[in-house]
Amino acid sequence: MRTWFWTLLLAVIAVALAVVLRSHSGNVLLLVWPWRISMSLTLAVLLIVAAFVVLYVGLRLLAWLLAIPDRVRAWRGKRAQARDHELLERGWIGLLEGRYSHAEKDLTKLLEQTKVQTRRVLAALSAARAAHGLGEFDRRDRLLATAQEQAGADPGLVEATATVSADMLLDQGRAERALAVLAPLADGGARHLHTMRLLLRAHTALHHDEQVFTLARGLLRRNALARTEGDHLIDVAGAARLRAAAANDGWRAIWKDLKAEERLLPEIALAGAAAFEAAGEANEAAKVLEAAIAVKFNPALVAAYARCDAEQVSRRLAKAETWLQQRPTDPDLLTALGMLCLNGQLWGQAERYLLRSLSRRGDAQTHALLGSLYDRLDRPADAVRHWRLATAASMALPVLAADAALPAADIGSDPYRLDAEGGYAVGLSDVDADIGGDYPALPPSVAASASDYVLDPDARANKEQQARALAPEDAPVVGGTSDIDEYFDSAPIPAAAFDNPVPTYSPAAPASPKPAAPAAPAPTTKPPFKDDGSL
Repeated sequence: MRTWFWTLLLAVIAVALAVVLRSHSGNVLLLVWPWRISMSLTLAVLLIVAAFVVLYVGLRLLAWLLAIPDRVRAWRGKRAQARDHELLERGWIGLLEGRYSHAEKDLTKLLEQTKVQTRRVLAALSAARAAHGLGEFDRRDRLLATAQEQAGADPGLVEATATVSADMLLDQGRAERALAVLAPLADGGARHLHTMRLLLRAHTALHHDEQVFTLARGLLRRNALARTEGDHLIDVAGAARLRAAAANDGWRAIWKDLKAEERLLPEIALAGAAAFEAAGEANEAAKVLEAAIAVKFNPALVAAYARCDAEQVSRRLAKAETWLQQRPTDPDLLTALGMLCLNGQLWGQAERYLLRSLSRRGDAQTHALLGSLYDRLDRPADAVRHWRLATAASMALPVLAADAALPAADIGSDPYRLDAEGGYAVGLSDVDADIGGDYPALPPSVAASASDYVLDPDARANKEQQARALAPEDAPVVGGTSDIDEYFDSAPIPAAAFDNPVPTYSPAAPASPKPAAPAAPAPTTKPPFKDDGSL
């Protein structure tokens, strides 16, 4: 529109000038010593216009030539900015995709080549986050230090560096270091939502209940925190504050500072009720628990409500029975009613409530309560059974076979074992003594089963070791050298002799009533008596 306006205006001026010059046919005389120039008015006007045009064009051309270095510098700056933007865009895309190595490479290149302060800080922080994703924490710390150095005194860049550093430190689990980085922002009164969230994470990890309670309240008030998460943090932190102040009387001030909806949270209600109970105000404790249970039925609150003195049983039992009308099959409520009846020594009602609870769910607490109840009622068998079930419900017990017996221990390798015949038979096992002595050999199956329980097979003595072990004077002589009556009076009869008795005397010749002279020691494999019955 402006172009058309100026074109039309110039056309109007040209037409007007032409009309004026045509109607005035005068001359123009120029006296330039030593010359005298005379021309028409029209030619003079045309020369003036041409001179103006030439002068204007010349000046514009000179200005364009003089502006060439500036234009070159601007062109180079635009090209560098385009390269920086390309590297920054590529690095951020790789960072968002999780390609941390490529992102760190592009962002480190940008940090080295860019000359802009904000861009250098941004590149250093982005490269530090990529190194953090790769787990290169030393390289990340160096990049953060570079970003902090490049930020200088700019408050915006300083805060950005602090928040990014604290976020990565919290991800690494270094809450104390993150809190130290955020301390200048907190001391300066910074109330940015992201900074408050980072402070909340740091104080939560360090269990600073006062700060967690204050920050969670502030974020909830500004709708910057989910209601469920905020209530949980307030609940845990508020209950910890009450328990910490329970040693002195300071918990009352904390309780008064709580809002009405905060007192109904489960952990805070439990801590408040415990504080009132410790102060001897059982009725206030009951009111606190009743208000919290009315908002949300919590098993921990119901169990705490059932733990009371005998004088509180009637009031709490009546209230709990009203809850039972709304929740007739709730096992936690039935267990709590059984506990209240136990506290009030109402044995029949307690048994009924506890058995109803077990019919819905079998747990260790209910079995233990029933065991205590039956112990009071002098029913030891039922009490022991429920205590056993309580133990089985609370932990995984091994299943023992009821129809198998443990094998007898092999004490043959015991050097101090007392032998019935020879005193201490050193290095001789039971099975070897029976096999190698005057007793009949055991069946192979019995010997094999006995050898299975020897823990160290190398400890079993061979025949030479057995002979050396029987060297003492009080050891029995192999082959039977003592009188037969003395032998039967002193030596035990092996069990195998009752099943398969060994014939001592042959049927042809009767046994001599008097013992014969002692014979020479026979080998261990030779029977102790001859076939004719003589010694």
